[in-house]
Amino acid sequence: MPSETQAAALRGQAGALSHIRVLDLSRILAGPWCTQNLADMGAEVIKVERPGTGDDTRAWGPPWVRDGEGGDTADSTYYAAANRGKKSITVDIAREAGQALVRGLAAKSDVVIENYKIGDLKRYGLDYDTLSRINPGLVYCSITGYGQDGPSAHKPGYDFVFQALGGLMSITGENDELPGGGPQKVGIAIADVITGMYATIAILSALQHRTVSGRGQYIDMALLDCIVALGGNQVTGYFANGKVPHRYGNAHASLVPYQVFAVADGEIVVAVGNDKQWQQYCAAIERPDLAEDPRWTKVTGRITGRRDLVPELARTMLTRKRDDWIARLEAHGVPCGPINDYAQVFQDPQVRHRGLRVDIPKADGGIVSTIASPLRLAATPPVYDRPPPALGDSTDAVLRELLGCSEKDIAAYRRDGIV
Repeated sequence: MPSETQAAALRGQAGALSHIRVLDLSRILAGPWCTQNLADMGAEVIKVERPGTGDDTRAWGPPWVRDGEGGDTADSTYYAAANRGKKSITVDIAREAGQALVRGLAAKSDVVIENYKIGDLKRYGLDYDTLSRINPGLVYCSITGYGQDGPSAHKPGYDFVFQALGGLMSITGENDELPGGGPQKVGIAIADVITGMYATIAILSALQHRTVSGRGQYIDMALLDCIVALGGNQVTGYFANGKVPHRYGNAHASLVPYQVFAVADGEIVVAVGNDKQWQQYCAAIERPDLAEDPRWTKVTGRITGRRDLVPELARTMLTRKRDDWIARLEAHGVPCGPINDYAQVFQDPQVRHRGLRVDIPKADGGIVSTIASPLRLAATPPVYDRPPPALGDSTDAVLRELLGCSEKDIAAYRRDGIV
């Protein structure tokens, strides 16, 4: 059952960006993640895809989106996860007539986002310099692996490469001293997702600046830049003391205890974030001796003495079952929780209350289930009025309504393979 806010969003209530039109020339994940954020906030997003095939991720299945009969469609759930709320048009931008159509749409758009190789769109007359002469207010965002300049700018790359290159894998995974130690990638394409999020911020900032300057601007987003920026406190610590951060597994470099503990019937996470919570934790596990020990009363002592302290805590945590520990710890105000799989996540009462699953009806009678936007605006909540689009589902309507094409024009474009 959707929440009242979600119900309003599903009814098509205008979103915060309902006055913004986005021309989306991106594919795979980083760009589509960004434009889905904008669509959730009500922007009109027109996704330009290759005739016949579309976004590469449409074919990245199984699993597949289901139709109204319970059968598989031609679109993967991977594609569906980043493309709700958009219109799809198919245009061959390698052809002059296709390029002219995209330029016409750019002239009527507020934002263009693309993730082509450097120089590709310049050859087609779809680069920022060309389009900004047509539309000076245009905000144009390019997403690449390494950025628009520098010695590596020409290189291709995927999320996995940047998790390695940007340092994330050096701090992710079990401690090298323990069984299973070694670098690990994060379980989602975090470089793509975080770049999509940073791109969203950059685009909204440029749109806000346009209200003052009257002009758009160019945005250069790089997966490498974003994944390095995600290093945050780990990197600034290295800058300060010259010590290269290493893998702590499920432990924390700056807080103890802040880790997974084995309990009598499984495992739980305990996250003690300050000295007050340490005292509360000791009370919950009935270890006043640890609470009173001057070695452990301050976080610095717990960090430097973790080799002695953690085994003592681990022995105590084995004495009770998961639900017992969680009840005790929560009663004492100690952050903790079970380690859920995604089936368990969506059974959690708080997750259900927050409406984090959104079921969107499709034209074929099927339902596509996606994750709700975490952006909760009280007056202009996220809008979920369009499922992930079928390939080219809005081509005729967009050409007709925005570019004034006649049915005869559209038929000719189809005959010639332009759309």
